[in-house]
Amino acid sequence: MNSVTKWRRAIGLVALAACVEAGGGGLAARGDQQPEQAPAVPPQLKRVALTAGRSTVVLTDFDISRIAVTNPAVADAVVVQPREILIDGKSAGTVSLIIWGATQREQYDLVVEPGVPNLQRQLNILFPAEDIHVSSSDEATILSGQVSNNNVVLRAGEIAQASASKAKVINLLQLPGGSESQQVILQVRFAEVNRRALTELGANLLLSRPGGVGRSTTQQFAAPGFQNGQNASDPQDMVFSDFLNLFFFSRTQGVGAVIKALKSHGFFQSLAEPNLIAYNNEEASFLAGGEIPVPVVQGATGTVTVQYKEFGIRLTFKPTIAGDVIRLKVKPEVSTLDFANGITLSGFRIPALSVRRAETDVELRDGQSFVVAGLLDNLTQENGTEIPVLSKLPIIGNLFKSKADSTERTELMVLITPRLVQPLDPDEVPPLPTRPRRFLPPPEPEPGDEGASGGGGTVDAPSKTSAKKAAKAKN
Repeated sequence: MNSVTKWRRAIGLVALAACVEAGGGGLAARGDQQPEQAPAVPPQLKRVALTAGRSTVVLTDFDISRIAVTNPAVADAVVVQPREILIDGKSAGTVSLIIWGATQREQYDLVVEPGVPNLQRQLNILFPAEDIHVSSSDEATILSGQVSNNNVVLRAGEIAQASASKAKVINLLQLPGGSESQQVILQVRFAEVNRRALTELGANLLLSRPGGVGRSTTQQFAAPGFQNGQNASDPQDMVFSDFLNLFFFSRTQGVGAVIKALKSHGFFQSLAEPNLIAYNNEEASFLAGGEIPVPVVQGATGTVTVQYKEFGIRLTFKPTIAGDVIRLKVKPEVSTLDFANGITLSGFRIPALSVRRAETDVELRDGQSFVVAGLLDNLTQENGTEIPVLSKLPIIGNLFKSKADSTERTELMVLITPRLVQPLDPDEVPPLPTRPRRFLPPPEPEPGDEGASGGGGTVDAPSKTSAKKAAKAKN
């Protein structure tokens, strides 16, 4: 019985040893093959979207002890309940909201969008059949999509500009088959005609006798004066500042007359044809003229500084392209120097400016023209002077009268033609006009010098006949 028990114990120990060895090998194998660890993935932040000017409520699963917002100018947050936060959207942008509790913390992305949905809803109501999309950035409102006619493009842009007066409106609405050009060339012709007519008539009578002197004048035209001689007994001398047109004086009788009888006519014509290119919704200006210096007296110091005033032919315009229709805001102006109405300041003669200006909005298609005419300026001036009583005498009364009549008429016409243009590729540039011969002939080569080879393009290149002769000589 004891021998059987000992035998069973020996078999059990052997089996236990085998199991321990097998288990150790398996553990060792498992220890050699460790599983690979996956890279850590950052937690996804929660996102809260709202529109500027509106509010929303964020709920939490824990009691809130503290909150923080990165930029309160974009969005503001207030704790209204232990587990509720009221968020107010103020302006477009994205900020972070961090919430702390007693044992945990959460973070949100607050995305505040501008008040575009109101504009989108309004455009959908006004133009239900059009495909108009509204998007916004910090400083611009963008309109995109396809519309059916030019009227929708222009009216949608006006509504967007009125809805966001401080933001820039970018109108990208397209018409089926519309032009892709975004540049406008404005061909303008200024034509100005000025006619003047002047009539002057008057007479000054004078008398110089040993017993005395005398004259008659209306003071409208220059009359002779009298100057005492060197001695008191000497007769007075007559001084003439202007002999006018006709002068007569009899030395024997001491009687004379100075007559002003003049007619003058003037004609002035000015023509300018500026061409100006501007981008869509951008203003362009043109000035052909000059600047006049104007002295300006400074305050208490009395120092004189010079400022320059522009004059001449000016054109300012701003195009708006809507498909094949061009809306223009045009402001043509013509100014000239007017010395007759000028002033004298500190010894400086400062002329006035005579200005003709027009400002209008028009809509045209590519290549159409419009005319701004009727800018007439008619000026008639009549000045007459006479000597009382003497001028009423029959026949000879006209010798004691003088008059000056002037008439001036100015007419300005502006012809404007807008065109949609696109830049030319290098192979589309037309050749410049040149003379049929070279500008400078090449110098004659000296003996032993073959001269320089090559050419300078179309203008300086050798002619075809000379090239053919050189090829035959080589053959």
